[in-house]
Amino acid sequence: MTLEELTNEMSERIASKGGIDGKIVKFDFSDDGAITIDGTKSPAEVTNDNGDADCTVIVDKDVFESIASGEENAQMAFMSGKLKVEGDMGIAMQLGSILG
Repeated sequence: MTLEELTNEMSERIASKGGIDGKIVKFDFSDDGAITIDGTKSPAEVTNDNGDADCTVIVDKDVFESIASGEENAQMAFMSGKLKVEGDMGIAMQLGSILG
């Protein structure tokens, strides 16, 4: 998937399942870009901004796609070092409901 396709999919998921109220979460794909969910706005906004966030999830785009499709478990990806979290770990724990 392209970054644009992933961003559109995340926008649809946030619209149907809700977002992270009052917080900003960024998925950092390194050279492949970023997806940011801005829960400080109503409705939550999903963009490709690569600014500051309350919680940053650092993950390869391919691993993110596997997690989002249900092929890979986010907790296992975290435990194996494929996924790293910087900032508010409590927010990261809420992401399962959005990704799943």
